Amino acid sequence: MQQPHVWEDWLKDLCEKNKWDHQNSPIIWRELLDRGGKGLLLGGYNEFLEHAQLYYSVTSSMTTELMKKIAKENLQTHKELELEKEALKCLVSPLRVWITSASTPACYNLIPILTSGEVFGMNTEISITLFDNKQAEEDLNILMTEMRNLVSPLLQSVSICTRVEDAFHQAHVIIILEDSVDKEMYSLEDYIRSRVPLCRLYGYLIEKNAHESVKVIIGGKSFVNLKAVLLIRYAPTLAHNIVAVALGVEGEAKSVLARKLKTAPSCIKDVIIWGNISGNNYIDLRKARIYNYESAIWGPPHYSRPILSLIFDSEWINREFVANLKKLTNTGRQFGGILSAHSITMTLKYWYHGSPPGEIVSLGVLSEGQFGIPEGIVFSMPVKFETGSWVVLTDLEDIKIGEQKMTAMTSDLI
Repeated sequence: MQQPHVWEDWLKDLCEKNKWDHQNSPIIWRELLDRGGKGLLLGGYNEFLEHAQLYYSVTSSMTTELMKKIAKENLQTHKELELEKEALKCLVSPLRVWITSASTPACYNLIPILTSGEVFGMNTEISITLFDNKQAEEDLNILMTEMRNLVSPLLQSVSICTRVEDAFHQAHVIIILEDSVDKEMYSLEDYIRSRVPLCRLYGYLIEKNAHESVKVIIGGKSFVNLKAVLLIRYAPTLAHNIVAVALGVEGEAKSVLARKLKTAPSCIKDVIIWGNISGNNYIDLRKARIYNYESAIWGPPHYSRPILSLIFDSEWINREFVANLKKLTNTGRQFGGILSAHSITMTLKYWYHGSPPGEIVSLGVLSEGQFGIPEGIVFSMPVKFETGSWVVLTDLEDIKIGEQKMTAMTSDLI
């Protein structure tokens, strides 16, 4: 059954598809049942009566009033059945994930994690769209084939998109990866000049095409905060849903500390990344703690000790720690696929399921003046994730940032 408001367009498309012509009445088409046909394709009630009379010599004794009443009931039943179908469709509708710059190495490392169930849950099916420029289409097709070969029970479908105007259609999650252009741009002015038009277009398309509750997550090693603030500027209704990933820098800091303390990086918690994730930032160890540390003092699994109480050499923190971290960051720019993918997926996992209770997570978000940070810039700061959202931890004690540090961090963000 077709409703009146869609009849004309449906009829036109049907006739074009089957190369049919129609004059006055809608179309009547009798399928060959013995050749697999489904039955009859008829027009309105008048056409049905004509068909019945011509083929079977059968006429109806129903009054016009009764016919209209039955037609009204049929239409209402049809609407109810369609609503039921839509409701059932929503129950099994997959989570639609879009990945930009999908031909980059980070995307290859993302796919196995996204399809494993670790991020969105073991009962959540996902549909992934790989988005990149036309020149990358061959690489995207190869990646799409590999993804299908995974035979993941949670990967409902995979597709590619190379037309910008089609981007982010009904997306629930958008992962913005950096492309080769990002890595080649070293001047802030050059980057702004080159990428503002693209961010403006992305922002417009995200607001226009994506799901109203879309989560946009920006990863990478170059101009991460800037990309986030530009997207927020051009998609202002989604400001709280656009974030920049800081867990990569946090992981690098924990790795350097773990080597110093001869422990595993996973034993170190609550390292705070302030500022520009891919530029001037401050690695704050004032809240950092270490668990399962082998020393003269030992305790149960939940027992921890402050990091700063175990590193007596303040010069190491101010000099060697910073130098080692910078070296790791530079190496990561060349071989950042695994760390970038892990950081993005962990941030998404926290966003959907909550971060570990009591644990501090760093995230690049739009500043509203917290901690004396200028408003309107994307700044990495301490947060926690809960109930599908993030909250800035403004109640933390003893984490005031000095004016000199704040100026250094905001200098390339304002």
